[in-house]
Amino acid sequence: MKKVKVGIIGSGNIGTDLMKKVMRSNELEMSVLIGIDPASDGLKLAQDAGIYTISNGIEGFLQQPELADILFDATSAKAHQAHVNALVPLGKRVIDLTPAAIGPFVAPAVNLQKHIEQPVVNMITCGGQATIPIVYAIQRVQSVAYAEIVATIASKSAGPGTRANIDEFTETTARAIEQVGGAKQGKAIIILNPAEPPMLMRDTVSCLLEEEAKDPVQIKQAIEEMVQAVNTYVPGYRLKIEPLIDGREVKVFLEVEGLGDYLPVYAGNLDIMTAAGLKVAELIAQQLQQKGVQIS
Repeated sequence: MKKVKVGIIGSGNIGTDLMKKVMRSNELEMSVLIGIDPASDGLKLAQDAGIYTISNGIEGFLQQPELADILFDATSAKAHQAHVNALVPLGKRVIDLTPAAIGPFVAPAVNLQKHIEQPVVNMITCGGQATIPIVYAIQRVQSVAYAEIVATIASKSAGPGTRANIDEFTETTARAIEQVGGAKQGKAIIILNPAEPPMLMRDTVSCLLEEEAKDPVQIKQAIEEMVQAVNTYVPGYRLKIEPLIDGREVKVFLEVEGLGDYLPVYAGNLDIMTAAGLKVAELIAQQLQQKGVQIS
């Protein structure tokens, strides 16, 4: 079956790591990498791999829109709105890897099928991708009054985009904990740990149930099943220790190890975003193929 052409806007760490994942896909063709710095490492790697590159940003792509049917946006929250305004009228499908929160929030293990028809979907944040499926799993067993997540990442894995969007990270993740995870109230915190050697991404999920846990065994089973579901598209995603349940409180400790496609394995925070985005794009591609939609 014909592959669907994919473009990536942003030739930084996330865009370059994602490019390497797309190149392995059976449904997607890595067609174009779009950047703004001709000397960037990402654009050089793409050229070496025989991939078409654009170095004057979205304007360059708009002159050749046939280059891609699905576009990932791996730039910044502020730039994403302009990209959506330009691409959606052209019939392009856009997957937002910034915390701009344009389009419905998607965590593949939770609600991908629900939003698969949308022109723009938002991948929330790295902390959201790691923790919101766990909040959702718990609330399916018993109502969650409050959920708080703490995402700790290696400082070396936080590039300029991550550092510039910390406010958007906390606001977007907290909102998604409520809208996607199902908690009545959500809160998100991110910590950039400067430890050497760099640590793997670690996330703590703390949920306060509406009432005392009625069936701790069922809650633990729901958490473990969700970990397995996320692990199908993020191989380095795992429980650090067995979930702790005490009265109304449930604590879950997670670790995310990256695949090391472009960045070191400690950059699991970037790996989980690119892996989740890839999962969404592959399902969109399958849908387009099944519907017989004309593909460039």
